[in-house]
Amino acid sequence: MSPAGANSTAKRKASNKGRSLQFEVGIAPGLTKTTHSGRLLVVLGRGTGHEKNWEPRFTIGDTGLETSPVLGHDVSGFVVGTLRVLDESAAIFPIASLASLPSGDYMVQAVLADNPDLRGPNAPGNLYSAPRKIHLDPKAGGTVALMLTQQTPAEQLPPDTDYLRFVKLKSELLSRFYGRTIYLRAGIILPRDYAKETDRRYPLRVHIGGYGSRYSSVQGMMSNGSGFRKAWTADDAPRMLLLHLDGAGPLGDPYQVNSANHGPFGDAIKQELIPYVEQKFRGIGKPTARVLDGGSTGGWVSLALQVFYPDFFNGTWSISPDPVDFRAYELVDIHKDTNAYTNRYGFERSSMREIGGETVFTMRHECQIENVLGAGDSYTLSGGQWGAWNATFSPRGADGRPVPLWNPKTGVIDKAVAEQWKRYDLRLYLETNWRALAPKLRGKIHIWVGDADNYYLNNAVHLLDSFLGKADPPYEGSIKYGALQGHTWIDLNERQMLDQMQAAVSGTTKSGSASAAPVK
Repeated sequence: MSPAGANSTAKRKASNKGRSLQFEVGIAPGLTKTTHSGRLLVVLGRGTGHEKNWEPRFTIGDTGLETSPVLGHDVSGFVVGTLRVLDESAAIFPIASLASLPSGDYMVQAVLADNPDLRGPNAPGNLYSAPRKIHLDPKAGGTVALMLTQQTPAEQLPPDTDYLRFVKLKSELLSRFYGRTIYLRAGIILPRDYAKETDRRYPLRVHIGGYGSRYSSVQGMMSNGSGFRKAWTADDAPRMLLLHLDGAGPLGDPYQVNSANHGPFGDAIKQELIPYVEQKFRGIGKPTARVLDGGSTGGWVSLALQVFYPDFFNGTWSISPDPVDFRAYELVDIHKDTNAYTNRYGFERSSMREIGGETVFTMRHECQIENVLGAGDSYTLSGGQWGAWNATFSPRGADGRPVPLWNPKTGVIDKAVAEQWKRYDLRLYLETNWRALAPKLRGKIHIWVGDADNYYLNNAVHLLDSFLGKADPPYEGSIKYGALQGHTWIDLNERQMLDQMQAAVSGTTKSGSASAAPVK
């Protein structure tokens, strides 16, 4: 290093002395003419930077103590030519503070999440910087300059294939609720010989994936060599349409039911999307020819749609459903417990466990990443799991935002909000309305859960089972438990599930047209 260079370095070190570490973010000239308001995130990637196409922004939302630290802060009026600073005052995860960041080399990247319709750091239209490898030392302090130079491309539907179709349908119901155009998206898997049997009409299988599962997941389901594709395309496989709902929305996964915050998603699915798909792709269009299935989030949604619309669907195959009884919301009894983060003994409450019982992360830990992602440092607007649950079940506040069930920082539960959640407690809803629902749900409910579910979801299923097992009249469905089995356990393979669904819709495949062929 030349003497001049050494002097310059010394001057920089002197200017940084006593200044805490901070990140200064701007928008590159020419990138956008829009005034932006949203959540500004800076992720400090722990990767080496040698991995092909690796970017720290794709780790945002990960949990665990070893995940890359993320800072978050609300911004408004953000335009080209202005700067925003994230420092010690910004929310951070998984460490306690920016000052406690271990000294070392990091791949640093900034993201501005401001897509109002699809909540998430990597949603279309969001801005981001190129990853920058830099040595960070909180004790030395200093300012790291980051420039937002890229924009996530606009949404495009995947291309159709022989088996796949993709739908983007304007929802009049949701557009009225939000006051702007909102779309319903869906992936469709066609049955074998669909193009040949042009007079044939088909039952509809409505599929919902795990949390945030996008409609485009049908591409993976039908990838070459997949077990699902093999079962779906077999010579003697039941013939039906599969409709994959989209797990993305303005507040995260919308859970596909009507709610004060997400809006009338249930009615939109029932009144707009399903009729459109059945008409466009030759569905039978009768309640007896519609079935549901899903796992985890999809397990709850499939059960909830069957329960809330008992005359519209003819059976659900629900795997490891999200809590179906709010006395066991994972390990929280939202009515009796006073705090979501600590139990009555004063210990941190587990949120995820290994099969053997070891805690992977706690409630407080999991909610903290959502506090970093959410506006106002609150999980309620994070677009994550807890935020989406809260948006689904909670009332809407005077500020237009979901009212939190518990304080984002302390975990103290608001009992008035817990009372509002009761309308979505599926066990309570069934028990309260069983006399009216029983004839409509007879033989339609089928649930699987591992008795060592990683998220403790078996506890709520047992509570539901304790009611259904003695319900009068009997529900005539099934609930199965996998001993020492974890999340998304089921003792059926893809073909067996198809056969059970076929049995449920048998006798419903004739549309009234003499040319309609029965399902094989």
